[in-house]
Amino acid sequence: MTLPRQRGLTEQAADAAIDTACRLLRLPSIRNEFNEIADRAIKDQMTYRGFLAELLMTECDDRARRRSERRIKAAGFPREKSLRAFDFDANPNIDAATVHTLASCEWIKKSQPLCLVGDSGTGKSHMLIALGTEAAMKGYRVRYTLATKLVNELVEAADEKQLNKTIARYGRVDLLCIDELGYMELDRHGAELLFQVLTEREEKNSVAIASNESFGGWTKTFTDPRLCAAIVDRLTFNGTIIETGTDSYRLASTRARAEEPSKAG
Repeated sequence: MTLPRQRGLTEQAADAAIDTACRLLRLPSIRNEFNEIADRAIKDQMTYRGFLAELLMTECDDRARRRSERRIKAAGFPREKSLRAFDFDANPNIDAATVHTLASCEWIKKSQPLCLVGDSGTGKSHMLIALGTEAAMKGYRVRYTLATKLVNELVEAADEKQLNKTIARYGRVDLLCIDELGYMELDRHGAELLFQVLTEREEKNSVAIASNESFGGWTKTFTDPRLCAAIVDRLTFNGTIIETGTDSYRLASTRARAEEPSKAG
């Protein structure tokens, strides 16, 4: 389709031509924002080049935002969590400077692992999801899963002769976030399949895990001592370990709210 070109278009005709051109060129942000940007350009006495730059940057920024949203959705996070919403004062075990350094995602660029270890309610899952979200926003492919869900998927894939394909799929993402590792005992077969995923990713792509068990207690989950040691090695070599402690700030917050009415009385 060729748009008619003519000089001296009326404002109405010009708006219609811009709308049609934006549809053809697939520029939804310029189409939606053009009038507002044009009015601002007149008010601010922008040059033609400045006006064009404003239009193009609007489209670029919006496309980047939509790509981030798609990556976050593809990651499969169970809920939204951000670093901005995390209360570092409530858990002094977690060093804010270390976490904000991790948010730069340099460790993912270097294919290094991350381990978040501590009791329930200490912020492990929040940190895992928030750092995964930061990675997705910075352009990395991220996948979130529960440890038991991942192992069950691997067992089913093995039964259906699809194991190599499934391991390769988990191997391709830039960051694999495994939550609730250590909550349930895994049989030897399940543990070996998980080990295969970790081996596939070793020194090629990052793994981040959250566990309620210290490494010494992982023999409850991985009952084979040698396999357990190999998995710990895969998840800690050149990595960052953050111990979130034993005091649940969720429980402390609930108790504090419960005490407020009695204090008021």
